Amino acid sequence: MKVCQSMRRDWNERARKDAFLYIASWKDNWDEESFFASGEADYQRLVEPVLSKLAVNPAASSMAELGCGAGRMTRAFASRFRSVTAIDISEEMQSRARKYLAEFANVQWVLCDGVALSGVQSSQEFVFSYLVLQHYPSAELVAKSIEEMMRILRPGGAFLFHFNGSNRPTMNWRGRFVSGMLDSLCSIGLNRAAKACARMTGIDPEMIGKTWRGVALRSDEVDKMVRDAGGLPAGFQGVDTPFAWCFGRMVVKGTE
Repeated sequence: MKVCQSMRRDWNERARKDAFLYIASWKDNWDEESFFASGEADYQRLVEPVLSKLAVNPAASSMAELGCGAGRMTRAFASRFRSVTAIDISEEMQSRARKYLAEFANVQWVLCDGVALSGVQSSQEFVFSYLVLQHYPSAELVAKSIEEMMRILRPGGAFLFHFNGSNRPTMNWRGRFVSGMLDSLCSIGLNRAAKACARMTGIDPEMIGKTWRGVALRSDEVDKMVRDAGGLPAGFQGVDTPFAWCFGRMVVKGTE
């Protein structure tokens, strides 16, 4: 799929330039210690309350992380879960994660094509994704990724994933116009021209194109995607914001 090839190309380039920045773009001067400390803080803030609510015991559970990047949160998972399957589309991101987490023998690294998780068995007790689906350029790709996340869960397994739930503009009309033009150039294959124009206008060339600013979704759309894939949402958080979350369980057949 051409769009997935673009996603891999762009995320490989971002990893080469500054993996920490493009994974966690709210700060531009990460070092290794602060980068992984932020992942630990996010685990405690975002993940632990949901695991407690869904009665998941990490020490006795296997889990998969969709979009592990350079391992910012993977380290927190690996220090708690019995086993971790760390999934990413970018081999450049994963090569950095492998180096940073070399001491963890319980991590399996899986390179995916952006949609299918064919290298992951349907035996996970927990699946997680953060700052990933927000970059997907279409609702169809998000739905397929949700379908795959549900597929790799065992019956009764738990999930927690983030998506962009807001269509509110994050820049003024001039910025939207320029970014829209640059995105259009990327969409017709003129990546170099688009990046050159971005530099001239003071825009980070790695933050243009549909593989950076993805699709926004309503919670009812995500609810349907999860249910269509056999999952049962238990709740949503941050509805109608860029930091919306869905959590729940995979349906056990016969208990629908």
